[in-house]
Amino acid sequence: MKSYNQKFRGADRATDILSFPYEEAEWEEESYLGDILISVETAHRQRKQTLLEELKVLSLHGLLHLIGYDHETDRGEMKALERKLKREFRLH
Repeated sequence: MKSYNQKFRGADRATDILSFPYEEAEWEEESYLGDILISVETAHRQRKQTLLEELKVLSLHGLLHLIGYDHETDRGEMKALERKLKREFRLH
């Protein structure tokens, strides 16, 4: 994950998840949002409940990135939506 994070984000550190939104010129299928890469080892280490629950939380986080949210540049919109969806989906 560290090498992917370095290559695609310029961050020289490991991360738990990376999202790669699709670029229109690359794909013809309209329903394709992109790819999510999750470090299962990191998810296991940082989990608060079960590994499955942590993977669900990370998947939700990645999906929000794929549909255009960015917690590094927005004014808390992604964080607020993520918190709301976690409650709705009963995730930690």
